[in-house]
This record gives sequence, structure tokens and C-alpha cells, in this order.
Amino acid sequence: MPPATAAPALPWGAVWGQDAAVRTLQHAASDPANMTHAWLITGPPGSGRSTLAYAFAAALIAEGPDDLATMRQVIAGTHPDLTALRTERVIITIDEARRLVERSAFAPSLGRYRVIVVEDADRMTERTSNVLLKSLEEPPERTVWVLCAPSEADLLPTIRSRVRSLRLREPDVDDVARLIAERTGATSDIAAQAARHAQRHIGMAQRLATDPAARARRDETLRAVLRVRSVGDAVEVAGRIVELATDDAKALTAERDADERTSLLRTIGVAEGQAPPPAVRAQLNALEEDQKRRATRSLRDGIDRVLTDLQSMFRDVVMLQFGRGDDLVNSELDTDLRALAQAWPPQRTLAVLDQLQNTRRNLEQNAAPVLALESMLVTVISGRTP
Repeated sequence: MPPATAAPALPWGAVWGQDAAVRTLQHAASDPANMTHAWLITGPPGSGRSTLAYAFAAALIAEGPDDLATMRQVIAGTHPDLTALRTERVIITIDEARRLVERSAFAPSLGRYRVIVVEDADRMTERTSNVLLKSLEEPPERTVWVLCAPSEADLLPTIRSRVRSLRLREPDVDDVARLIAERTGATSDIAAQAARHAQRHIGMAQRLATDPAARARRDETLRAVLRVRSVGDAVEVAGRIVELATDDAKALTAERDADERTSLLRTIGVAEGQAPPPAVRAQLNALEEDQKRRATRSLRDGIDRVLTDLQSMFRDVVMLQFGRGDDLVNSELDTDLRALAQAWPPQRTLAVLDQLQNTRRNLEQNAAPVLALESMLVTVISGRTP
């Protein structure tokens, strides 16, 4: 991808590598005859689902391509005709879905359309999804729903039947590496490694390229799993993985938590360093509860990312077992992975990959992270599912 020579035009400038999807949505936004009032944007993590959803919302709400002020307001998330759900919880609750349905019934106040964007729509349970069904099927004439999820299979068939699906392409590793180098100033080697380790997830690649501690935590996790030889090792490494994921989650949320607390105290007139009066403790407690929920989700997301990294490592082992060593995600571990590929039959590696997927499902059902990881590591030791 050649370096950009000029700032891209709003609202599509932040959308990268999804030209076909952009053309589809531009066509829909420019001509009401082409509009569908419920969309599902799917694609792998990091492919730009949410970025594209907000660009589409900006194009729908603005009066035309020259209405840049409105577009900036939509992309910033402050326009009154945009309702966005970015849940800080592990799941989207029924109450959150009901509030969206209520908002969807309002006519647009300033723009051409009212747009409802639901990020991570795959976090809806069946009961929550059912709350949206009628609104998706028969929305008001000037209301548009835009759902985002990794794949169509992550949503109920009843939801899928009521939306128009738009699947995003997965970018090439080399393209992601070039983008990360341009955005962050990272060296080409670091950018290439980050893109490879992130498996083309742009946001994760950017973090790995700019955060040496995140790179170190990832490397430590993979090497620790490779050293597991006994049940005692499994218990120790499972605890260490949760500890590292907790550290990672704190690194992501600590600064934001502090900024939110400072902003709240400033808004209610409490000077820095001054003890908050009893009258505002309820507000502070509510903020802290929200932050705890966000921390829980961040930890679960961090453990899920560890599972993704482990899947990439054992996928490398399978590739080596079948004579393919030219496309390893974790080439830095080449010697260890080749030794494992020779020591294990392919069936054992495939059993580990199956158990990693089972562990992901167990965590989605609120299994205790340490116990779920211990169970997974027992399979690494034995090659048999517990």
C-alpha cells in the first residue's frame, strides 16, 4: 500500500483496506432506493467493523458530502441522531437493548436518518436478541440499524434474516505491517512482527508495535505453555497466564479510570487532591462499579487474546507436521515448535486446538478463568481432553 499523499475525505478516511464495502455503503447512503434499514457488518477482529459503521452513520446523517461538520460530530459520537452501544460488560443486557429500541422509534432531530450502531452484537444473548427483532424487521422509515459482529454465525438466524450482511475482507500481513509502520513510526521489523503476531488485527498490531511490555507478556505466555510438563506446571502456568492478562487489562484501563474520576470530580467542583464530599459519593460509587465491569470485560478479552495466541502457536505446529514451515505466525519459536512437531502426532496437536476452542466457550459461559486454563493445559500435557 503506497504512503498516503493527502488527508482522506470524510467520512470514509479512517476506513482502511475495505474498498468494496465502502463502495457498497456509499451507494446505499447516496440513494434511498438502494437503502436497507438494517445492516450487519461482519469481519474478523481488527478488520474495521466499527470504523466502517460510524463512517456509514456519518454519511447517512449528513445532508451531503459537503456537510463536514455533521460528519465530524457523528464520528466523534456526539450527534443527537446517532445512538451507539459500546458495552463495557461481558454481555449486552436486555435493558440496554430496550433502550436502543426506544431510541430507534424517534424521528431524526437534525439529520437525514437516525442511526443505531451496535458494536459487538455477538455479545447479545438469545433473550436480548429477541428484543430487537420487531425493530429490525419494521423500523421507522428514517431509522437505520447497523450491527457489528465477527461473523453471521455469531447471531441468531432470526436476526440474520432481518438484516443485509456485508462481510469485510481480511487484510494481508504485509499490508498491515506497512500501515502500522506509517502510523506509529515503528521499524519495519517490529511492524512486521506485530502484524504477524496480531494475525492482521490492526488495533492489536498497533499495540504490539508500540508497547514493548505487551510484546514481552505475549512471548512469556507462549514460552511458559511450551514448558508445561506436569499437572503442577499446568496449575502454575494457568495462574501466571491470568496474572499476565490481569496486568495487561490494568495497563489498558488504569489511565482511563483515573481520567474519568478526575473529570467527574472536576465537573462537580471538587479540586484535585480535595476529599470528595459525602453528597457525591453515590456518583463516585456508580463510576467505580462501571469501571469494575469494564475491568472484568477487559480481563476476559485479554484471556481470549491469549487463547488466540496459543491457537496460532499450535496451528504452527500442525503446519510443520504437514510439511509447511514457510508461513509460521510465531517464527521466533521455530526451534521449539519443530521439536514439538516431531515429538507429537498430528492428532494430539489437533486435540489441543479443539480444547482451546472448548476453553473459549467455557469462558463465555462464565467458567472460572484459572480452572478453564488448567483444564486446557492438562490436554497440552496428555493430548487427551479432560
